[in-house]
Amino acid sequence: MRLRLPEERPTEPPTGFKIAHPVLSQDGTRAGFTGVSLGGALPYGVVADASCVYGRRHRSPARLCDCGFHCVHERAAAEALLCTAEHRAAVLLDITVLGTYIRFELGFRYARQRVRTATVGPCACGARSVALADAGWGRPGWRALAAACAGCVRSRTSVSLAEFARLAGDGLRVVAGSGGPGGLGDPGDPAATVDPGLPEGLGVPELVAEAALLQARLDWFQSRLARLEGSGGQ
Repeated sequence: MRLRLPEERPTEPPTGFKIAHPVLSQDGTRAGFTGVSLGGALPYGVVADASCVYGRRHRSPARLCDCGFHCVHERAAAEALLCTAEHRAAVLLDITVLGTYIRFELGFRYARQRVRTATVGPCACGARSVALADAGWGRPGWRALAAACAGCVRSRTSVSLAEFARLAGDGLRVVAGSGGPGGLGDPGDPAATVDPGLPEGLGVPELVAEAALLQARLDWFQSRLARLEGSGGQ
C-alpha cells in the first residue's frame, strides 16, 4: 500500500523563488526568461505553462517524471545559486505558483507560474546595473541578456530595465539589486526600483552618448579656464 500526501487546497496561491536568464527576441519586440538547467532551451514569458521537456504527452508536473517548473521556498536558497560561476549572470525571480503543484521539502514542481518581480544583480564590473545587454550567447530566435552599467553597455544590443519590463508585460517589475551575487537586496526597497521616467526615444546607449558629450564639453571648458588663468598670472 502506497501512502499519499494529503491534497492541499490553499486559500492563496503559493509563492517561491528561482533564478533564470533574461532573454530578448531577435526582433527586439518580446522579452522573457530561460531556465538554468532542465528546460533551459525553452524560453518562457511572465505567465507561462509548463510542458514535458522530454516530449511526453502527459501534463506537467507528472509524478513519474521530473518535468514542470521548479522553484524553492526561501529567497536565500535561490540567491545561493547565484554564487556559482555558471549562474552569476542570472537574475532572481519572485514567482507565484499556479495550477497543479507537487510540494517538496525545499520547494515546488508545478504546472503554471507568474513571474512577479525580477531582481537584476550588479554589472560584471561591480557597478549598479541600469540595463540588460547582450550576453554573447542565446537560443534560436532569442538573445540572452546580462546586467550592465551605463559605462559597460557600449554598442551592445541592450534594453533598460524599465523597457525589459514593458516588453515582458503582464505586470512584471524589474528592479536593480543593491548587492553582489547572493545579496541582491530587497526588491521592495524603493531605492532599488528602476525609474521608468526616462524621455521617450532615449535608451541606454543614447544616454551614455549624451553623458560622454557633456564630459567632453566640461573637459574643454576646464582646459580653456586653465589657459586663461595661466595668461592672467603672466
